[in-house]
Amino acid sequence: MTGTLYIVATPIGNLEDITLRALRILKEVDLIACEDTRHTQKLLSHFEIKKRLTSYFEHNEFVKGELIMRELSSGKNVALVSDGGTPGISDPGYRLVKAAVEKGISVVSIPGPSAAIAALSASGLPTDRFLFIGFLPQKEGKKRRLIESLKEEEGTLVFYESPFRVKKTLSLLKECLGDRRAVLAHELTKVHEGFMRGRLNELLERSTEIVEKGEWIILVEGLKN
Repeated sequence: MTGTLYIVATPIGNLEDITLRALRILKEVDLIACEDTRHTQKLLSHFEIKKRLTSYFEHNEFVKGELIMRELSSGKNVALVSDGGTPGISDPGYRLVKAAVEKGISVVSIPGPSAAIAALSASGLPTDRFLFIGFLPQKEGKKRRLIESLKEEEGTLVFYESPFRVKKTLSLLKECLGDRRAVLAHELTKVHEGFMRGRLNELLERSTEIVEKGEWIILVEGLKN
């Protein structure tokens, strides 16, 4: 019998957002694979959970992926968590899920927080259709081509962005897509949670309010017919 890989969503800020089911699974599994063991240990300590941890992130995913697959193949249950939110969304977790599926190992999702969905739901932009892009390429040429390819998309566009690149990305979005309605979300569920709403040009004019800390979410309205 092989084990089960649990994809466990964890809080993106406020620890009260963790689900009872997530806590139970984290207590029951044999191993927790996480982006940063120090970060996850703080979460576990808060809820008085003692568990074996192993790191699993972009730069060690192949080596650690093999270790985790061996654990699963031997009948051990493993929980995959990220530093916050739902694993596999804009992180290498999806490769581990793919490998497990290909080996016929059971994969179970333990749903919960997602920064993209939290931002979208409170943005005031249309939610009936949206396109999640995640992090844009860092090279300006690739970034520009990707944004240009989204001109005709009718759904709300959702991006993740580094605090150090938000201003440049807003400028490029306005240049490529026009002066559309947009929203910036920051520090969601945390003490200093904030939303900036307006057209792209207005947000650029308010760029001094953009704090170079944490992860920002940019939402832009889709093409109106």
